[in-house]
Amino acid sequence: MRRRAFLRALACTLPAAALAACSPGLGSDLATFETIKKSPARSSLESEPVLFAATTRRAVAGGKSPWFGGQRSDTTSLVRVTLDPPSRTIVGSVASSVTGDWEIQAVEPVPAQDAARALAEHAQGRDLLIYVHGFNETFESAVLGAANLSHGVRFNGVTALFSWPSKAGLLDYGYDRESALWSRDGFDEMLETLAKENTIGRIHIVAHSMGTLLTIETLRQFKARTGDQYVGKFGAIVLASPDIDVDVFTTTVGKIGYYANKITVITSTDDRALDISKRMAGGVTRLGAADSSQIRQLGVKVVDASGLDWGLIKHDRFLSNTEVRGAVRRAIDTAD
Repeated sequence: MRRRAFLRALACTLPAAALAACSPGLGSDLATFETIKKSPARSSLESEPVLFAATTRRAVAGGKSPWFGGQRSDTTSLVRVTLDPPSRTIVGSVASSVTGDWEIQAVEPVPAQDAARALAEHAQGRDLLIYVHGFNETFESAVLGAANLSHGVRFNGVTALFSWPSKAGLLDYGYDRESALWSRDGFDEMLETLAKENTIGRIHIVAHSMGTLLTIETLRQFKARTGDQYVGKFGAIVLASPDIDVDVFTTTVGKIGYYANKITVITSTDDRALDISKRMAGGVTRLGAADSSQIRQLGVKVVDASGLDWGLIKHDRFLSNTEVRGAVRRAIDTAD
């Protein structure tokens, strides 16, 4: 089942209290639960519903929905996406945090030579939140995921998306994984362009599932190429339900130096999607389903979201669960 359809069904069947229930994993850290309450009443995206998306997908002929498909492009495109926010009633706000009731109004290309300037002018000194989506995502679902994330954690800054060429098919796991890795150069270039801009504040990254593989491997490449000169420009690096071989992550995290100190890993030992990934990957445990004590030994922060709710797949808690969203917000607020 596609993610948005699953979340919409979940919203209709589970009471709001169940979605926000405490768990053994996070219950001991009350600060994460209270973070959203202490955050701004609204996200910047709600009052200014525009986000920028950089993508290595090939554009679809005609320049209309779906705008970009699952094929790979030799160039990275930047577009300005205008959104229609969900209802601002209490009911609408609660529902949007689960079902993602955002809609795309327009997608406008930004010329390559104007990309950095457009982002800098929009930022006006504010922080930037970049969302990197996971496996089985269309460009549209990735945009809406970025909006839902930013709105859910009440991010008070500029929201952006890096979208790599997913074919958005359950049987295309291999293609998607290769496409994610193939997109390293495009993401690397985007990060350096943003890091050089003085009018952009700190850069926060939230990556999900297979997008965490792209993110961590890009950081390794970025560190090897630029050293530590941009470390201070980055804030939180959140890896939500990371679909990464735990051995690969162990090696890579040792190569990225100070960037590792900024990483927060959201894990869940009952994540059924990662259990399937493990079987497809030869039985090697995925980072997002590994024992939290094992991950902490690597020097990164860990949020254990095991047993948080009654969902079936349990792979999107960073979007659907109040407490996990609070943990993401806290990672941003307390980033070194």
